[in-house]
Parts: sequence; C-alpha cells; structure tokens
Amino acid sequence: MLMQIILHTPKWVFAVFFLLLWLGARQLLANNVSLTRVTLMPVAMGALSVYGVVSVFGDSFGALLGWAAAAVAMMALVLQRPLPATTRYDAAARRFHVAGSPVPLMLMMGIFLTKYVVGAALAMHPELRQQAAFGLVIPVLYGAFSGVFAARAVRLWKLAIRTDAMTATVGAA
Repeated sequence: MLMQIILHTPKWVFAVFFLLLWLGARQLLANNVSLTRVTLMPVAMGALSVYGVVSVFGDSFGALLGWAAAAVAMMALVLQRPLPATTRYDAAARRFHVAGSPVPLMLMMGIFLTKYVVGAALAMHPELRQQAAFGLVIPVLYGAFSGVFAARAVRLWKLAIRTDAMTATVGAA
C-alpha cells in the first residue's frame, strides 16, 4: 500500500520535500541569517500550513479557529523561552548569528509530512473529512507548527529591536 501511495505521488512533491529537507538541514549548523529570511520563512511555512487546513476543510470556521488557537498557544509557550546565549544581532549588517538547531528541520518536515499524510489519507478515505476528531487534530497540528515558527521569528525580531534601541542610545550619548 505504501509503495502505491509513493508511486502515485506527483514528482513535484518530491522536489518540495528535498528543498525543505535541504533548507532544514542547513539550519543544523550555526550560521548568519538576514532579517528578511527570518521573516519570510515563518510566513512561507505559515502559508503552507493554512493552505493545508483550507485545502482539506475549506473556510470552515472551526478548523481555522483550531489552527489559530494552536498557533497562539504555541507562540505564547515559545516566546517564554530565551534565545540561545550565542544568538547575536549585527545591526549594521541586519543579520543574526544563530546557533544550529534541529527545530526548523523538524517543523518543516512536520508541516510537509502532515500535508502529505493527510492528502494520502483523504485520497483513500474521503469520509475522514467529515470526522470531528480529524477536523480538530489536523488544524491544531498545523497551527502548532506555525506558532512555533512564528515565535522563533518574533524572538529574533525582539532581539533586533533591543539591539537597535541600544545602538541608538549609545550613538546619542
């Protein structure tokens, strides 16, 4: 059965998988990241997440509410955690130095695999779309991934704002 699912998967899906795998694997190593990239990645992954919900449940208020509630809850949890001590922001270059982490890879693969498994499950069992548990779990899962992604970006933005404020204060003195 698994082989049949893989054989019937469009080729572009594998290209997306390997692109996300490559992007996530790059995050395993410490690197310098631009302010733009810090912003765009959660936006792109959040859009993919919302698309996952809408493609399955349409504009269902309950599904979108579940997505939003999970996103907000995970954001609140992650925002309570401090950035790694080695995280730095270079205001002149508008770039962050961030430690390597498996979290972005896990989030990207989580969103991708959720979309893939949900698509395969619905192709074989379209009636799942009508089940309450399915309608609750899937949007919440997507929302949780998006909330973590967004909070990680917000924490970096807060560092940038603090650094810019300190630089302005020092420059004014």
